[in-house]
Amino acid sequence: MKLENDICTGWNYPAALVDSKEQELSLRLETSSLGNAVIVHCHGRIVYRYEAAALSYKVAELLQDRKVVILDLQHVSAIDSAGLGELVALHMWARGHGSVLRLSGLSSRVHQLLQLTNLSSLLEVFATEEDAALASRTEVA
Repeated sequence: MKLENDICTGWNYPAALVDSKEQELSLRLETSSLGNAVIVHCHGRIVYRYEAAALSYKVAELLQDRKVVILDLQHVSAIDSAGLGELVALHMWARGHGSVLRLSGLSSRVHQLLQLTNLSSLLEVFATEEDAALASRTEVA
């Protein structure tokens, strides 16, 4: 399994995403591959516009080359409305381009939030990244 560390503050973001007052993002993203899927391991908080935009930027970049992206959210401590909006936008973008976005490893807090907002009926949620990748293999095959 290939693992790449992407510290959000080290990326070259488009100028619109960068604010000189922002020192460091509270979201760290790591990628790995599992079968035909790429997994984005999220650590921290998907909040406000900078962290949510960082996630969106990374996933959009991955969806250019891969048809299946799995967001591993087991180490996400909080998601706010901006983060939820980005998840929906990424889901819609992926579907519109013939790709798939799946979520895995949700904490009970994040799972409850998705249920409360009824996003659990829109987004594909799996217990583990292996389950999400297995679903991808059976669909692609």
